[in-house]
Amino acid sequence: MPRLLLHTCCVLCSCHVLEKLKTEFDLTAYFYNPNIEPREEYEKRRDTVKDWCVKAGIPFVEGEYDNVGWHEAVKGYEKEPEGGARCTVCFAFRLWQTAKFAKENNFDFFATTLTMGRNKRAELINPLAQKIAETWGVGFYQADWKKGGGQERVRTLSKEHNLYHQNYCGCLLTSKNNKRE
Repeated sequence: MPRLLLHTCCVLCSCHVLEKLKTEFDLTAYFYNPNIEPREEYEKRRDTVKDWCVKAGIPFVEGEYDNVGWHEAVKGYEKEPEGGARCTVCFAFRLWQTAKFAKENNFDFFATTLTMGRNKRAELINPLAQKIAETWGVGFYQADWKKGGGQERVRTLSKEHNLYHQNYCGCLLTSKNNKRE
């Protein structure tokens, strides 16, 4: 069975995708999200994904919480709204590390749950991830997880398991820039 490393961002975006890919791949969840702030929020999201993986029998790996490096990467984009140019830089930052980890640890493919997010455009994320995959020489499993009943399945799983719902994407910059005056 091919090995796939799945970049996960939160339990809501991950639960359905993990459930779906578990039957097709030797699957490992990879939590790499140095954009999530504050640290307590990061830990809450990490722990809920990890708990889901433990219950599902899926290996879980946590990447380094390089919040300083992330802030350096998005410097100059602080005032961008969610979905703006900062998000593209953030996606690339996280997907680069995911592909690197996949290559260094002999995974055949990597994928991401980012396309499950309501404000995350698969037509932006998938080509970006594909270019990064080619750079690292690892396959990329492309999907728009919102489609094909994905969001409905997440709502069902969320209700059944009382899953944690965060109220912002991850970075406090997005939270601040989307506030209504």
